[in-house]
Amino acid sequence: MMMQFMHTHLKNSSGQEFYKLLGSGKQGFNPLPDWEVYGLLQVWENEAKATDFFLNSKAMHRYRSHADHIWTLYLKNIKAKGEWDGQQPFKENMDIPEKTLPIAVITRATIKIKKLRSFWKYVPTSQSYLENNPDLLFTKGVGEVPFTQMATFSIWKNEEALKQFAYRHKNHRDAIKMTHQQQWYKEELFSRFQLYKFEGDWGGEEVLKEFLMDG
Repeated sequence: MMMQFMHTHLKNSSGQEFYKLLGSGKQGFNPLPDWEVYGLLQVWENEAKATDFFLNSKAMHRYRSHADHIWTLYLKNIKAKGEWDGQQPFKENMDIPEKTLPIAVITRATIKIKKLRSFWKYVPTSQSYLENNPDLLFTKGVGEVPFTQMATFSIWKNEEALKQFAYRHKNHRDAIKMTHQQQWYKEELFSRFQLYKFEGDWGGEEVLKEFLMDG
């Protein structure tokens, strides 16, 4: 209900340029839902508008009343390719400092109905290269609609760690090749962000403590 009926409180938020309410899957990009974890993705005109929303909005007050933990991540877009619901919501940020900070990645896609079986059959293979990767700080499968509109959110130690994975890992290159060969997606988007600040924690875990300051 907090997903279905919160659009009224979210869609006209001052300074908000784009938002998505996201459910999540069980560990390992499992399509079965994780009923304990939900995401709110927002693009803001500026950080001041975002801060006002987090502190004063009715939506956030309601979310806090239902949540044991809230983890808020502040991101600056480095690069984005593709579309989300026919638009490109992430504008390149011109204020990216030359710092070695964690990199967040969002990949999302709308999967063609006739390709669902082959896509989900390949998922365990496509995700195997993420297991026990020391440079991967966090990953979670999220999405708007189970099975058909899926996304992954991941955090890497730094940009070099992400590049090592993206360009030099054979399994990742094979997964990209399969995506093109099978033409699984009706729409897709890939975006990289600099993660420069966070608030709260992930289920009691301090995932970013040694890499980034809170607040």
